[in-house]
Amino acid sequence: MNRAFNFSAGPAILPTAVLERARDEMLDWNGSGMSVMEMSHRGKEYMSIAAKAEADLRELMSIPDNYKVLFLQGGASSQFSMVPINLLGDKTSADYILTGQWSKKAISEAKRYCDVNIVADTSESKFTTVPAAADLKFNPDAAYVHYTPNETIVGVEFPYVPDTGDVPLVADMSSNILSRQIDVSKYGLIYAGAQKNIGPAGLTIVIIREDLIGKSKQNMPTMFDYKIHAENESMYNTPPTYSWYLAGLVFEWLKENGGVAAMEEKNRIKAEKLYAAIDASALYSSPVEKNCRSWMNVPFVLANAELDAKFLEQAAKQKLVALKGHRSVGGMRASIYNAMPAEGIDALISFMSDFEKSV
Repeated sequence: MNRAFNFSAGPAILPTAVLERARDEMLDWNGSGMSVMEMSHRGKEYMSIAAKAEADLRELMSIPDNYKVLFLQGGASSQFSMVPINLLGDKTSADYILTGQWSKKAISEAKRYCDVNIVADTSESKFTTVPAAADLKFNPDAAYVHYTPNETIVGVEFPYVPDTGDVPLVADMSSNILSRQIDVSKYGLIYAGAQKNIGPAGLTIVIIREDLIGKSKQNMPTMFDYKIHAENESMYNTPPTYSWYLAGLVFEWLKENGGVAAMEEKNRIKAEKLYAAIDASALYSSPVEKNCRSWMNVPFVLANAELDAKFLEQAAKQKLVALKGHRSVGGMRASIYNAMPAEGIDALISFMSDFEKSV
C-alpha cells in the first residue's frame, strides 16, 4: 500500500488501522451478515456499536456523569444556531471571542437570535494572535461565552481556557478535540464536527452539561432542540450511523495507543518539529505569533509567492498532498491531526529542505 501523507484540513486523514478494520468489517460486522451501513439504528447490533462509542469517548475525555453526549448531524455550522437557540433561555445577549473565520461565522449566525457582545477581536492582526486572558472582560449577565479554541484556517490556538466565572463556556472544538487533555467540567458545552480528529464528515459531537438542556424556545424546530436528542439518546431521527461507527473505531484506536495523554505528547512533538524547521528556514515563515501557534493546523508562507505552485506540484509528486492554504489567506497549510504519523512530518520537513536548496 502506498498511501499519501494527507495534510488536508478536513475531511482529513484517518488512521490506517481504522480504515483497514472498516474494510474487513464492510460486508459482515461481527458475524451479523450485514454491513454497519445496512443496519437498523434501533437494532441490537447497532445499539451496541453506539453505546460503546459513547462509553469510549467518555473514558477518553473523562466526561463527568452530569454531561450528555450527543451524536448529531449538521456539522459545526448547525451548532452556530443550535447554541443560541438552546442556551439563551430568558436572556437576550451572549459574549463571543472573535479570532478567525469560524468564530466570525458563529457570531454572524448568533446575531439572528440575540445581541452579540464581541469581547475581543483580533482581526486587526489578520487573526495571527489571540487575546491575552487578562484582557477578556465578560458580561456576568450573558447567557454564555463562545470561543473557538483552534482556528483551522489561520492556525491560531488558545494556550489557555478562558475563565468565565458562572457564565457557561461554549467551545467549538472541531479541529482540536482529542488532540490534548482538557477538563470538560470547565465547559458548559463543547461541540465538534467529526471530520478532523474523530472520523468522516457527517457526524457532529455535542457534549453538554445537563442543567443547560431544556431552555430552547417552543417555536424552534424540534431537530434543533438538545432536549429532544438527549431524551432519545441521539436516535430521534436516523443518525449518521456509519460515521458514528467509524468514530467508534477511532476512539478504540486512541485507547489502544495510550489515550489522549499519549496523543498530546505525540502532537506536541510533531508540531514543535515542524515549526522549528519553518523558523530555521530563509524561505519559509509562520505568520502566527509563537505563543498561540496551533498544534493541528500549521500555516506557512514562502518568501516568494511565485514559487507556491511549484512547491505544491513537487510536493504532490512526493505524495505530500493538500498543502495549499485556505483561499482566504493563501500560502501553505499543513494540518497534522492525530492520525498524521510522525513519518509524515519527517517527510514534509525533508521535502521542504530539498525544495529550498533547489530554488
